[in-house]
Amino acid sequence: MKTGRGLEAKTEEMAKKGLYAGVGAGLVLFALIGLLPGSFIGGVIGINICGGIFGLPLTASILPRIIVGACMVMGVMMSGVVFVTGGAIAGWLSGHIFDALKETGTADMTHAHAGRIK
Repeated sequence: MKTGRGLEAKTEEMAKKGLYAGVGAGLVLFALIGLLPGSFIGGVIGINICGGIFGLPLTASILPRIIVGACMVMGVMMSGVVFVTGGAIAGWLSGHIFDALKETGTADMTHAHAGRIK
């Protein structure tokens, strides 16, 4: 096995493609199922913080609204980080697994195109 830079860059190609695919999948999943729950959870945390500071029931003043809004934004951001990072890690790992299988010679993709109609 060569240790030159060309071979290393060639073997990391699928890992990089998997990383990008995982980030894309994480963004789509975040948009579909992570945006609204992140906002709800952040809002509940903000209401609990404001309830501890100002007492319940909350008044309609500006400071509790700012705190709740900031907590909602932080909840959405944390949800995005979790989904995008999780998708990126899953895609990167799957790319590395495919690279390892390709390196050992157990992953042969020639049979996948045998049934294609030309």
